Amino acid sequence: MRIHEYATRSTRLISTCAIGLALSACASTAVLESRNSGEEFNFGVMVMAHGGSDEWNAHLVEAVEPLQESVPVEVALGMADAGSMEAAVRRLESRGVSHVGVVRVFISGESWYDRTLQILGVQDGAPPRGEHDHSSAEAANMPMPMGFWKVDTDLAFHVSGDGLADAVEMDEVVTARIRALSSDPANEVVAVIAHGPGDDAENERWIAKITERTGDAREALGPRDIRVFTLREDWPDRRNAAEQEIRDYVAQANSQGLTPIVIPYRVQGFGPYGRVLGDLDYRADQTGLLPHRNVGLWIARQADLLEAEALDRHVTLAENLQ
Repeated sequence: MRIHEYATRSTRLISTCAIGLALSACASTAVLESRNSGEEFNFGVMVMAHGGSDEWNAHLVEAVEPLQESVPVEVALGMADAGSMEAAVRRLESRGVSHVGVVRVFISGESWYDRTLQILGVQDGAPPRGEHDHSSAEAANMPMPMGFWKVDTDLAFHVSGDGLADAVEMDEVVTARIRALSSDPANEVVAVIAHGPGDDAENERWIAKITERTGDAREALGPRDIRVFTLREDWPDRRNAAEQEIRDYVAQANSQGLTPIVIPYRVQGFGPYGRVLGDLDYRADQTGLLPHRNVGLWIARQADLLEAEALDRHVTLAENLQ
């Protein structure tokens, strides 16, 4: 097994070395044959995710590992950091891959989508590597590197547009999280909390999509209420109002003799919600969407869709060359 080092300028070290150890490097390249050209079609997957603590990364590894059995998989951690993405590209190149399905494991499919396309050269906008701003992460007060340059490669990329807020597989995860904490649904309310973006219209889309993911829980468990919130964590001018809205909801439930259940709609963990809720009474196990097998199933489904798209493009190109 190979240890893949992820160099970071941040104060928080993302332990990609653990990911490199956990993901086997011995999976054979998925080889399909074009119907017309007879040429090999070699497909691999880049899984993009935010990353975090050792526990965060280990849960991602667990979700990705089954996919590694059928196709080469490499992980790029960070908020679409060109350094991490380029390192994953080089590893995929070394494994004989020609087409790459990029599965972005973020809550919103909008998160860093254009930035990802630009870094991979699918869309114009990223400068050559020598011209990128090394201090962009520090200037933006970000806790991890966010290098921005175009990766120089001949690989063909096929990038997922959905996020976990779009994933019907997460309906079961939300239901399972609430069920584990519920004892008297008629006297319980559920606050589902997500990170959220700065843009108001985009924030409304986050809330609408995640609200769809709570439909099964409403029907199957019947709590008095389920409401979705975003904390808008990185935007102080938005966060204060969002934080007060969340606290008011939980406090009102307390005053009415109801039990609030708090569910984080995050890839992993509870984030800052414990500090936000402070001295309020609520029930939570602080578990995000990971660990749950459905996250891995969603990642595999995204990879399958991207592989079909890539093969179709490969065949079309071969036909046009004849």
